[in-house]
Amino acid sequence: MRRIVTILLDPDAVPEVLPPSGSEIDTLTRTVRGQLELLIPEVEAAARKLGKESIPRYCALACVSDARGRLQAEPSRRYGGAAGHARRLARALNALCDHYEQMSGEQCRRAGC
Repeated sequence: MRRIVTILLDPDAVPEVLPPSGSEIDTLTRTVRGQLELLIPEVEAAARKLGKESIPRYCALACVSDARGRLQAEPSRRYGGAAGHARRLARALNALCDHYEQMSGEQCRRAGC
């Protein structure tokens, strides 16, 4: 997941990769959408295990809501077209990965992993 995010958000960080072309953007967008659809329920379930007054819970659920909104959005020429849309999806995926990793570590510490 992180590699796809890096390709979309910072092609210079992956030296062997050229900036994606139009057809590659479509493929990357479908890949990110699929990853978001898999990760959203996981992050949501992990967040709901945290206390109701927990700031990480609130932030993770806000991120889930944002990601769902981005999944429903369509590319717009005003906001960078297909490439801009793919980058917005990639940022949502990156944020969900961060929340998932943070909550997984927290739950593991609580369980004594």
